[in-house]
Amino acid sequence: MATSLRTYVFLDSLQPQLAAHICTTCRGYYPVPYVASLFVEIAPGMAIHGLIDVALKQTAVHPATLVVERAYGLLEVHHEDKGEVRSAGEAILSHLGVTVEDRIKPKLVSNTIIRAIEPMHAMILDRIRFGSMIEPGQSLFILETEPAAYAALAANEAEKAADVKLIDVTPFGAFGRLYMAGSESEIDSAAQAAVNALKAVTGKEPAPFKDK
Repeated sequence: MATSLRTYVFLDSLQPQLAAHICTTCRGYYPVPYVASLFVEIAPGMAIHGLIDVALKQTAVHPATLVVERAYGLLEVHHEDKGEVRSAGEAILSHLGVTVEDRIKPKLVSNTIIRAIEPMHAMILDRIRFGSMIEPGQSLFILETEPAAYAALAANEAEKAADVKLIDVTPFGAFGRLYMAGSESEIDSAAQAAVNALKAVTGKEPAPFKDK
């Protein structure tokens, strides 16, 4: 079965909250803020082991996240030297025999802002999050995208653009999900930055989702 490139995202500066969130959930080498980072998502999932092998043998990048789930595989690597991360990406693309433009364009599945969140709703989210806590009365931004790893791009660009709190982000699986909280005006700015970042990604049109 041929390996298909689903997501390819280079982040030139990993923002502090996203870096911290990766540290709470990863099993690899922790990133620090402002390093360069690369997220690659492929199908089938087990093929991700071949990609991490290529990246580590040819460059000095550090892997934080390696996920093999039901249908897809996800890899995150990072380094303070942007050139090392770009070289890792080039090695991965060469190994797959593809270019960046062979990745799938992100599809915005849902994009919602909930104003003045209710206390009981906030408490439920606080129980399940891996990031910051949301306080009652704050605005909540929820984004869902396909392929999943583009949620990392959305989170990073939203954090760059506004003074918001990263509640949770899931960049693997059938769909990627992002939760952010803050004041009404800051959440509006963060949401716009996240959506704009996804719309700017080039690649192939996504096929209709089919549960495998």
